[in-house]
Amino acid sequence: MTKVLRTISELRAWRNGLPAGARLGLVPTMGALHAGHISLMELARTHCDMVIASIFVNPLQFGPQEDLARYPRPIEKDIAMLEAAGVDALFLPEHTEVYPPDNSTYVVEEAVSLPLCGALRPGHFRGVATVVLKLFNLTQPHFAFFGQKDAQQCAVIERMVRDLNVPVEIVRGAIVREEDGLAMSSRNVYLEPVQRLIAPLLYQSLLAASAAYEAGERDAGKLEAIGRAVLADEPGINVQYWEVRDRRSLAPLQAVGADGCLIALAAYLGKTRLIDNIALGT
Repeated sequence: MTKVLRTISELRAWRNGLPAGARLGLVPTMGALHAGHISLMELARTHCDMVIASIFVNPLQFGPQEDLARYPRPIEKDIAMLEAAGVDALFLPEHTEVYPPDNSTYVVEEAVSLPLCGALRPGHFRGVATVVLKLFNLTQPHFAFFGQKDAQQCAVIERMVRDLNVPVEIVRGAIVREEDGLAMSSRNVYLEPVQRLIAPLLYQSLLAASAAYEAGERDAGKLEAIGRAVLADEPGINVQYWEVRDRRSLAPLQAVGADGCLIALAAYLGKTRLIDNIALGT
């Protein structure tokens, strides 16, 4: 049975009551859980004695014109999924429990958060870093688990943990995909039927570049052109970015070296924004 903790005092009491020496894993989420989230819970089980998840739709990481109000919140279904996955506890706070009315302290990472989604969603990663550090401070986990689909988010959190000496080990879980290759996302439910049919082209564009890389192509511009060509004739896909980046720093590359690279994209299908990525040379 997953214990639902709605206040900080309940969370701290639960945390203080854990057996001495028990290794705790944290899986932060915004809810609307799917198989990708559950894979992180299962991964946490392999590393830890106890697992706690959080569900909090964090307003700080949404822009003024983004989908905060309509973000899916099927909480009863989510709790049932956590129980089936054997998660020990769920932190399910209200907004005011996380952010006091006069909250004025934020966490800002100033390098890996700047390109890609950071350039297009000002303030997004400030919101991510702030809430994640709060969750780390509250739960004091030994490990924290994040999905590779949000590769830039992972990079920001890893940099924050390193720079601020946070005593938690970050573990990335592999992207979980639908049978047709579409990366699982809580936002996929927004897709209209026609949009859902063309959405797998995003992953196909990554695979096209990956095939060229495996065949020996190392020029970043040529890899990008190959990937973009897959999407060029589909008017229903509005590409925001499709870029070849350093896997760790997210700096742009002219050529892919021995360390490989991250290919990342973001695109709108109608009003729904989707992201995906693939790591090459790993």
